[in-house]
Amino acid sequence: MKIEDKLTASVIDGVKKLYGAEITPAMVQLQKTKKEFAGHLTVVVFPFLKLSKKGPEQTGQEIGEYLKANEPAIADYNVIKGFLNLTIASDVWIDLLNRIHANAQWGIRKADEKAPLVMIEYSSPNTNKPLHLGHVRNNLLGNALANIMAANGNRVVKTNIVNDRGIHICKSMLAWLKYGNGETPESSGKKGDHLIGDYYVAFDKHYKAEVAELMEKGMSKEEAEAQSPLMQEAREMLRKWEAGDPEVRALWEKMNNWVYAGFDETYKMMGVSFDKIYYESNTYLEGKKKVLEGLEKGIFYRKEDGSVWADLTPEGLDQKLLLRADGTSVYMTQDIGTAEQRFADYPIDKMIYVVGNEQNYHFQVLSILLDKLGFEWGKDLVHFSYGMVELPEGKMKSREGTVVDADDLMEAMIQTAKETSNELGKLDGLTQEEADDIARIVGLGALKYFILKVDARKNMTFNPKESIDFNGNTGPFIQYTYARIQSILRKAADAGITIPAVIPAGIELTAKEEGLIQMLADFTATVAQAGTDYNPSILANYAYDLVKEYNQFYHDFSILREENEALKIFRLALSQNVGKIVKEAMGLLGIEVPERM
Repeated sequence: MKIEDKLTASVIDGVKKLYGAEITPAMVQLQKTKKEFAGHLTVVVFPFLKLSKKGPEQTGQEIGEYLKANEPAIADYNVIKGFLNLTIASDVWIDLLNRIHANAQWGIRKADEKAPLVMIEYSSPNTNKPLHLGHVRNNLLGNALANIMAANGNRVVKTNIVNDRGIHICKSMLAWLKYGNGETPESSGKKGDHLIGDYYVAFDKHYKAEVAELMEKGMSKEEAEAQSPLMQEAREMLRKWEAGDPEVRALWEKMNNWVYAGFDETYKMMGVSFDKIYYESNTYLEGKKKVLEGLEKGIFYRKEDGSVWADLTPEGLDQKLLLRADGTSVYMTQDIGTAEQRFADYPIDKMIYVVGNEQNYHFQVLSILLDKLGFEWGKDLVHFSYGMVELPEGKMKSREGTVVDADDLMEAMIQTAKETSNELGKLDGLTQEEADDIARIVGLGALKYFILKVDARKNMTFNPKESIDFNGNTGPFIQYTYARIQSILRKAADAGITIPAVIPAGIELTAKEEGLIQMLADFTATVAQAGTDYNPSILANYAYDLVKEYNQFYHDFSILREENEALKIFRLALSQNVGKIVKEAMGLLGIEVPERM
């Protein structure tokens, strides 16, 4: 039985005995005691004043006295105005630690076959360029959210929609044909996605030169852009692709496969994965079919030029284009098609789209359209909207080739971790292989934690130097604390000390030790809140607060040098469970923790 439930029952008994009144559990308001007052849990006295017919202080004193005499869990109490602060007895805390100790997955709810099925879409790359810093935030948020939803007892399917068709893909294909001289990832030694990205940049460079040349001949910018031979060729290639031209399709397939191989390497290094990948080239036709069905049913309407629209003015929005006059689809049509395919593949209960906040309006519209088309989860779809991420130097632009590449960023983070760790002597005495692995864990941990500790809704600046600091609210600080705990536990094992399955009661605990147990117990509520709010940053900041508290405890109290054997065992068990919960919390964020450092 939880301490809160136990106390609620005792307060109900106390009010009945003292004032002869029956109250409901809802009337017992329990909250954590404020740091400046003695106690662990506080009962708000005001709801009982009508029953006691006394002032708040006297009512608090009477209930406190009753609890101290009749509830063994209460060691002491004090009353501040209308608040009754209760101090929980040490044995109750040890009992709570034993429950955490006995449960290898404290705070995690397992899904059964009847659990809701939540589908989460994230990543959504284009096959004309490698993944960049914006994708890093998207992937880390999507992956963490999937882990958190699963930890809250949901069945989770992780999906990706790859934007593998359209004019931007044709641009890099055309540039490769014109300037590539048959270059391949093997011949160049480049990852496939990087190679194709280079040709996307090359297209833009040549296209801009053409436009400048035509403008010199007296054309306006708009005319020059429309007349550019390169852009006309790219459009012609897109038409051929849509018509299924075998040569264009074969080139498209070859170049896309180079990109997928590159993406796979990036995803593997980042530690993210998908259960099912959808491709826009397959879903856009489904979308057209679904829109035409909606047209027949009178949900949509056709304009004189042949284009198909949805009228969303009754919902307070505007008219939305779904099919162009020439019958080609827009992004919205593709999203409808993807939804159709997913719904055919899985009995989805909830759909979460991890997409940047510039698409807020798009998802507002998509939700209404899917609902009109009869998708059960359409109305309640969740757009997990996140803000921009930039480096201290400012924004990124992919066409100019100044984009912050995800692979380069991860590589640089690992290198920085290696240099910082060497300077601090953290890698002394390790083999090269161990040192490299720790640098990888720390470098990627720094990157992931720095991004995930910020509320996703906010724009953020990723500062590589700040993120790798071994002090402060950073991944390496949390990882180092975990490694420190493992080192203590190894030393204890080497000294022949074993931690029993049940920690004996009868020890007097300090406020710091009780506070740590209370924080460990809070992990359950933290995981639940991160799931309800769709907010991984709640978990990241919980992990930091926990290790900060533990480090203070480690600084103030002896563990292995403690002479009282029972206290030494208790402190080892407490340390072990702090390590366990830190590993759980970081694991949900997709961050590894090293056993030694």
